[in-house]
Amino acid sequence: MKILIAVASKEYSGPTLRVGMQIAKALNASTTIVDVAEKANKFNSKVVGLAQERMDSWEFDRPGIDVLEWAFNFLAENNYIAPTMIEAGFSTNMLVEIGENRSEVFLKGTVCKDVQLILRNGDIIAELRDEVKQGHYNVTIIGGSGKRRMAHDLIQYIDSSIFVVNQFDPNQKYRILLAVDDSTGTKGAVKFGVRVAQAFKIDVDILTVSKVDRFGDGYKGAAEKAGKFMRRAGIQYQNIYRVGDPSEIIKKEAGDNHIVIMGASSKNPLMKFFKGSKPLKVMEDCPCPILIVK
Repeated sequence: MKILIAVASKEYSGPTLRVGMQIAKALNASTTIVDVAEKANKFNSKVVGLAQERMDSWEFDRPGIDVLEWAFNFLAENNYIAPTMIEAGFSTNMLVEIGENRSEVFLKGTVCKDVQLILRNGDIIAELRDEVKQGHYNVTIIGGSGKRRMAHDLIQYIDSSIFVVNQFDPNQKYRILLAVDDSTGTKGAVKFGVRVAQAFKIDVDILTVSKVDRFGDGYKGAAEKAGKFMRRAGIQYQNIYRVGDPSEIIKKEAGDNHIVIMGASSKNPLMKFFKGSKPLKVMEDCPCPILIVK
């Protein structure tokens, strides 16, 4: 399992980093924390010639260095990295330049397989998409941004599952709301639901929603198979059947004490833009964390 945690600022990315590292710890996952900062002109003019030099020799602070330092301090304060690295502290000469817009820091983790800090400079969608493509990540964790268009683009164009840390409350006792139907994405959502439930030792509500006043064999079969997965894994669960608009019912059932897990839409990006999709609609409306599985 490989996890990518996208942070953007010290002020607003605290919950994203906190939840991301909790998930990484629970799943013993290889973990990368990435910040995509703006591309400054003075950086652009020197980057080619300085690509292999250590950062301490640069005459300016590269955009995003402060966010990486903040992330390093968070890892140190919570003992996510080795004591020797905590003692050494963060310095810019830890960064190794890889390519034109990408630098990285390798750290020795204590609760994950390994931990890495990445700094990229440029367009956030393009850079995150490239990072996921290069690193073959299973899950990308992002904040519940007020920039809905950006969240839409991340979910649609990044080739990994997406966990949106939306209004996460560390003191809340969560359950999983696993939305299932006869779509191709349900099988992957169920598998992820089992892993998350086992890792955090929480119960699962399996929700099946029909737009009409009947449940076809595909819907009933999906709910029964999901329940069978839970039983085999020793997870406490219940099946819930509702009739109505799926997005509205998922929002109502989720409340503020569920982590919603559902499969990604099989619609192409153009259809999603004009007609929307159930996962995107749920992401917009639900006041709770949501994992969209691809």
